[in-house]
Amino acid sequence: MADVLTDRLPLFPFRSPDDDPFTPVTAADRRTLDGPVTRVRLPTGGWTWLVTRHADVKQMLRSDAFSADMSRPGFPLLRPLPPQTERNSQGTFIRMDGQAHLRLRKMLTAEFMIKNVRRIEPLIGTVVDDALDALQEAGPPADLVATFALPVPSLVICHLLGVPYADHAFFQQCSSVMLDEGADPLRVRDAATGLRAYLGGLIESKRAAPEPGDDLLGRLISERVRTGELEVGELVGMAVLLLIAGHETTANMIGLSVLLLLRRPDVWQRLATGDDETVDGIVEELLRYLTIVRTGLPRQAVRDVEIGGRLIRAGEPATALLSLANRDDDVFGDGAQFDPYRQAHQHLAFGFGVHQCIGQPLARAELRIALARLARRLPGLRVAADPAHLPKRDLSIVYGLAELPVTW
Repeated sequence: MADVLTDRLPLFPFRSPDDDPFTPVTAADRRTLDGPVTRVRLPTGGWTWLVTRHADVKQMLRSDAFSADMSRPGFPLLRPLPPQTERNSQGTFIRMDGQAHLRLRKMLTAEFMIKNVRRIEPLIGTVVDDALDALQEAGPPADLVATFALPVPSLVICHLLGVPYADHAFFQQCSSVMLDEGADPLRVRDAATGLRAYLGGLIESKRAAPEPGDDLLGRLISERVRTGELEVGELVGMAVLLLIAGHETTANMIGLSVLLLLRRPDVWQRLATGDDETVDGIVEELLRYLTIVRTGLPRQAVRDVEIGGRLIRAGEPATALLSLANRDDDVFGDGAQFDPYRQAHQHLAFGFGVHQCIGQPLARAELRIALARLARRLPGLRVAADPAHLPKRDLSIVYGLAELPVTW
């Protein structure tokens, strides 16, 4: 496409920092789109097909006509790629295709199965209760993000991986930079290199021990690295992904969910008094409605393919916009409204297809336990600041609140 035409396209991601945090795409931004599969301009100077309907997003994400390899020329990037070495990309299976992706993912599948997550629910409950104690000791008022939303998933993933939580300030800062679309590429590289070095040192310490430990990293060392199935560099890359995804997504979901629920006292009461099925239903609707991965899932066509009546040619970029797919009225009646009574299980908040989030059973359990126990412990919780001026993580790949002052 000629540059002159690219310049006329609407700019994506959509930036509306002063708007309602529960409206991922405003009506004004929607009007700039000329259809459910349409071209938009990227901040890096390129463009991408933006796929917005639920059925089209599912078709795209399950199709092997699209690659997730962001190193491919023409891949739809929101920021320039930082200088990388092959070693630094080892183990990053969410950016791999085909058998290379499947080989690494299969090594983790059993760890995150629902039955295994059920076994650690008592641990999650203990972590949540301890965080609630700390929250009450810190306030009121207190910052719910700093004292509850961020510590809970961070502590859980540290326990599962075998990473010392004492180092949380370091890895949280690294992950924040790595997810920041506006960060300088050199800062992103340095953050990624630093996090890999930290986890690499931890993994080497476990390897040197006679028994690497009964945590996920220890088990992978015993069962995969020592058998020659997995290289150390690949394990480091897998650890980076799991550590970042394991705390960033759930932390942002908890903060945004609480802000929304405090506007709905009836739902807050249902959380506090409802059974597991009731709470599960509310969590699914929160996942659908909030869709915190708001910049979508980028891909590149490897062969010609038709999506939503549009021909996407080999080499062209495409982005699945989960936030609009999750508000598709054809699937979720009146999808722009939060409805805790609806059946929201068809949502795509965790993606779809072979790259669907492997940790979703863990995320669901953390959200269910954290939100229900928070509502039971602090039924009178309320926001202690002007909701319209809460600092947001507008430039993060994972959207959320930077702070949430609360009182009770």
